Amino acid sequence: MIASLRGLLLDRDPEGEAVIEAGGVGYRVTVNPGTLADLPEVGETAFVHIHHHMREDHQQLYGFPTADERRCFESLISAHGVGPALAMAVLATHPPLSLRQAVATDDVDALCLVPGVGKKTAQRLVLELKNKLDVPDLGASPAPGEPTPSAGDALGDVRDALASMGFTGSEIAHAMSDLAGDDVSALLREALRRLAVSA
Repeated sequence: MIASLRGLLLDRDPEGEAVIEAGGVGYRVTVNPGTLADLPEVGETAFVHIHHHMREDHQQLYGFPTADERRCFESLISAHGVGPALAMAVLATHPPLSLRQAVATDDVDALCLVPGVGKKTAQRLVLELKNKLDVPDLGASPAPGEPTPSAGDALGDVRDALASMGFTGSEIAHAMSDLAGDDVSALLREALRRLAVSA
């Protein structure tokens, strides 16, 4: 079972595949667009954490920049009806912190930003992932005693506002990746600031 790869980056395909040579063997590794962009130039040394996905008639390597992201991927594919492709799509939209936040606050709308995830699938994911991910208790943060529903409602309002402004699902997910609180105006200002910086 392959757990990680360190070696020469031989190729990077814009469709989401990298070829890393280790010990004289070239390994084809499926990665998310963000991970692909963060890899070094072809000819330089690359390192990724690996999930070695094995089936009776197929083997595939999935690469991640951190062990935590790999753990999230493995939690996702253990959920009912979630295969590797959908798990990769979830993590492309929601990195680990954002995913845990969405699950902790029952933020179904956030998961619906993932291509191919409808409301029923998102609701099921929230229920299943609460038992599989190390979900933080966001109800007491940032202010002790702050109720989780209000934080979730505030984030939902910010998401709706950004969507009405024409931002894409991936842009919204990036802007809201670690936002927390119940002040809609403050959260929206911070999200717009992040979008302006990344533009």
